[in-house]
Amino acid sequence: MAIDLNEDPTFFERADSFIHLANEHCAKVGRGKVSASFMYGCARFQAWNAACWSDTGKEMQAKRAETIKYFVEQYQTILEEHLDEYIANHHKYMKANDEA
Repeated sequence: MAIDLNEDPTFFERADSFIHLANEHCAKVGRGKVSASFMYGCARFQAWNAACWSDTGKEMQAKRAETIKYFVEQYQTILEEHLDEYIANHHKYMKANDEA
């Protein structure tokens, strides 16, 4: 179930479309509120996604810990990669904020 970017040429287009929508919301409310809504929506979608893998609630319950572990590990890996990128490139990515 790991993400394989080589098999999905539209992966980044979809991810970018979510980011663009989040940025639109940031123009109306703070980043924190947008971030909370984004995480809530992602978790809700993933719960539905996980439900699609099971024929019954009982089966889904049996896979609950494994499902949580998978999504948490995937998110942690992706978040760590992006944090490291922003740490290394903070001067470029946040230049306008640094100069303020």
